[in-house]
Amino acid sequence: MTDELKHFMNIEIPKVEKHMYDLVEGIDAPQSLKEPMIYSLKAGGKRVRPLFVLAVLDHFHVQSEAGYTAASAVEMIHTYSLIHDDLPSMDNDDFRRGKPTNHKVFGEAHATLAGDALNTLPFGILARLKDVPAETKIELIQLLSETAGAEGMVGGQVLDMEGEQRLLNLEELVRVHENKTGAILRFSIEAGAILAGATKEQREILVEYAYHIGLAFQIKDDILDIEGTTEELGKTAGKDEASDKSTYPALLTLEGAKQKLQDHATKAHECLMKIPSSSKYLSDLTDYIVHRNK
Repeated sequence: MTDELKHFMNIEIPKVEKHMYDLVEGIDAPQSLKEPMIYSLKAGGKRVRPLFVLAVLDHFHVQSEAGYTAASAVEMIHTYSLIHDDLPSMDNDDFRRGKPTNHKVFGEAHATLAGDALNTLPFGILARLKDVPAETKIELIQLLSETAGAEGMVGGQVLDMEGEQRLLNLEELVRVHENKTGAILRFSIEAGAILAGATKEQREILVEYAYHIGLAFQIKDDILDIEGTTEELGKTAGKDEASDKSTYPALLTLEGAKQKLQDHATKAHECLMKIPSSSKYLSDLTDYIVHRNK
């Protein structure tokens, strides 16, 4: 990680987190619901998705308070998906980010409802954005609905579960992760472009960038599941291999997966070169995703 990216993270992550926690604490809801919501939001994580929103804005040299709301919205969606993924009916995990999973602390019912609340709140906070044109808010809400729902992340999760019953080919695996992992990253990147007032051509380039970065992110996760430890990852290591799950290393070998990771990283960088900027945060985030150890 470059010093510049570390500085960016040290400044922006606390701002996003404070904004996000304040949004949850400010809703008129039972404390018994807000507590498990906040618990999982505060469980840590890389905050890559909100950072992409802010990095795109910086790429276009645009400062926008709405960026922190969009960044909070995508992190809430990501967190709800983790709460539900960990439930006994899904992946049945006991730990997430090194802490007991939500349902282990608050019970299945409250964990499920906390996830439901974190799934719906983002649409409301985007609708209430101040000093943002109505058509822009509608566009953000539509994009989040598409990338987080049946056409994106949720649809990808279904394909992933169905794929556990057989060995997927590479094309099928790409489709799973283009939706399950890549779609929500696409929201982060495209939301930043929308708020920055990017041109249609620039947005199309960034959507292509998001495609490559989403697949790179998942391939790296698959590699870390083999090479990382439970302590490093904050979740059970080796689970994919033990369950014979279709992964990039399983289909391409570990070395083949590493080459595919580098291919997507190279293409992501090539996309950024088509939109020159003095800001290096998007480029640095790309390298961070490729070289991270958890």
